[in-house]
Amino acid sequence: MKPFRRESGVVAPLMQANIDTDQIIPKQFLKRIERTGYGPYLFNDWRYDEQGNEKPDFVLNREPYRQARVIIGGRNFGSGSSREHAVWALDNFGIRAVIAPSFADIFNSNALKGGLLPVRLPEQVVALLAERAEEAPGVEITVNLEDRSVTLEELTYSFEVDEFSRHCLLEGLDDIGLSMINEDSISAFESTRPAWLPDLGRGPEPLPVLAGR
Repeated sequence: MKPFRRESGVVAPLMQANIDTDQIIPKQFLKRIERTGYGPYLFNDWRYDEQGNEKPDFVLNREPYRQARVIIGGRNFGSGSSREHAVWALDNFGIRAVIAPSFADIFNSNALKGGLLPVRLPEQVVALLAERAEEAPGVEITVNLEDRSVTLEELTYSFEVDEFSRHCLLEGLDDIGLSMINEDSISAFESTRPAWLPDLGRGPEPLPVLAGR
């Protein structure tokens, strides 16, 4: 997972409440098993018409918002199903943080584990930042996880994030990375594991065939 410390870039306003995961990445694109390649399908039904042409009025189809690194969204961002693909699609597109008044709990958890920073700020602050982004297309915002701050021009606001999630993001540690920190201890334990215990590295043993069957 790519570490998140201090990210600066174009901010795109998408001030709609209850943006759900099916809007972020529609269900027809969930057949892939990789964590990459979802960027072109982010907000697919909002970005493209039935013929696959871009809708010019959608914010991420307009310059300079195409290069957005941060999205400002409405309340309850990421509601709906628990699909991790929503986080992957945002990340693959290049989005490093989402600022909103509130997030759906499962999306929030998936984001923190996937390297995407969800930033909660008061609703009036979010509205002000979105207004600035609309008035000055291309304006850059800085999201600093090290000191837990968001800065846009002369505006600076603090946000909260739990210390464990902050540590993992700063160090680029997903669940696998956290396990690998203890690789030496795990290997040492496995080397002393009694031989008579089941070998978890192999598949299940075939069931015995009963006589007469």
